[in-house]
Amino acid sequence: MGGAKNCPETPRQRMIGMMYLVLTAMLALNVSTDVLKAFKLVDDSLHSTLSTTETSNNQMMAQFRAMRDDNPQKNGEWYDKAAELTQRSDSLFNYIQDFKYHIAVQTDGAKKADPEARVIQGNDNRDATTQYALSEKNGFPATVLKNMLVEYREYLTALDPARAEEFNITFDVSDKQEQGDKMISWEDQMFHDMPSGAAVTLMTKLQNDVRNAQNEMIHYLMGRTDAGDMRVNKMSAYVIPSSRTVIRGSKYSAKIIMAAIDSTQTPEYYVEGNRINDQGVYEVTASGEGLKKFSGWISFPDPATGEMTKLPFTSDYTVTPPNMTISNKDLTIMYRDYPNKFSISVPGISDESKIKVSVSGAPARKEGGYWIIKPGEGAKQVTISVMAEFDGKMQKMGDEVYKVLDLPKPRAFFKMDKNTYDGSKPVARSVMTSPQAYIDAGYGPDVALQLSFEVVSFRARISGMVTDSKGNQFSADQLKRIKNLDGGTVINLVDIKVRPKGGTSISTLPPFPLELK
Repeated sequence: MGGAKNCPETPRQRMIGMMYLVLTAMLALNVSTDVLKAFKLVDDSLHSTLSTTETSNNQMMAQFRAMRDDNPQKNGEWYDKAAELTQRSDSLFNYIQDFKYHIAVQTDGAKKADPEARVIQGNDNRDATTQYALSEKNGFPATVLKNMLVEYREYLTALDPARAEEFNITFDVSDKQEQGDKMISWEDQMFHDMPSGAAVTLMTKLQNDVRNAQNEMIHYLMGRTDAGDMRVNKMSAYVIPSSRTVIRGSKYSAKIIMAAIDSTQTPEYYVEGNRINDQGVYEVTASGEGLKKFSGWISFPDPATGEMTKLPFTSDYTVTPPNMTISNKDLTIMYRDYPNKFSISVPGISDESKIKVSVSGAPARKEGGYWIIKPGEGAKQVTISVMAEFDGKMQKMGDEVYKVLDLPKPRAFFKMDKNTYDGSKPVARSVMTSPQAYIDAGYGPDVALQLSFEVVSFRARISGMVTDSKGNQFSADQLKRIKNLDGGTVINLVDIKVRPKGGTSISTLPPFPLELK
């Protein structure tokens, strides 16, 4: 339902209002009692209008009640406000009606007084109204009425502040200034020396004002039931999965929603305080690695107030480095006494804390995002088991069995600075005896492993004599002998013992000849 508009005055109501103003002015001039008969005509017309307004109020409240019963969550609050409005209006209306009856009693006596105060026999009596309305004995009913009108006016203004000026005019109870500085109170304006017939008509007019204000405010409150509803003219269906990757045996979960939009009003989308495109598509170049969080809001005009409203949101995504996994099922091996490095992940699980890895047959540790598994002496095979958490439950992803082999034996080299000698060419005396020269060991291009070794010791056979050297350089005695050799002499390095850097197992390499240039 769209918001209802205020009901404008009918021509009949405007005519009655004009007659009321004219007659009030004439009354102030002490015009004849014929004026009082005209007041009676106005009173009858006001009662006719009252009957129509009250019927409309009752019908609207019945409709409002049905709306409340049909959708209590949406309409209940506004119906309750309308019900309170009705109760307050009835209370003020009934007090005015009781006020009118007491004027009739004061004028015609209790036995002859009309219970509805429609017919006042002594309608020209100027004392009765004053004696009742302004009497301390009766508790100053005029002042009580004034206070009730002020309270009702403030209540209406609180419901609809935009119409405060209108309510102030309709229920104006302010004092008036006459000649000079003399102020006339509202109570005296209404009831002092006022003919009973005119006073009753004035009060019927107040009752009419109350019912008209009630009618307009019921319209207003009924319109408020959908004032905050978003107007939509386009519907779309969306599927939002909890994850785009599903492991066999786990559950695929997705929320299917229907989204409604108003294509005539484009919301504004903000991420981290910056406005993005009008389609609400957020794109960013992924940098770094790990979990990335972002937040923002959607800004749109509130249908009720027109002010911009923010609808906040938060989300996240995970950035991973480009990678691929190629598994050779026929070559599942590990090397003994070597820190074999494994990257273990489960598709669809970005949180590493939800992945559990267990290794049997060798010690294992997590280091720098990798699993380091180092089988020791005697290990024949190693089993890696992986479990992952899905929907709060741990699920086994599988086992992988690896055969444990000894590391391939490296080859020995002679090095000085960046030059490497493999024994195929002679070595200059200055190079061989340089303090920077040393014996090294490693793998050639025929071995895929990239592993550094350290030379523990070796023996040198020089001119038939074998001498020992600790470490990877010639000893002082060996260097002295080499300096006295003739060119073309072959020095054989034998019993070369090496071990992987960080490892403990020692291997003996084949002899390595060096020809002196």
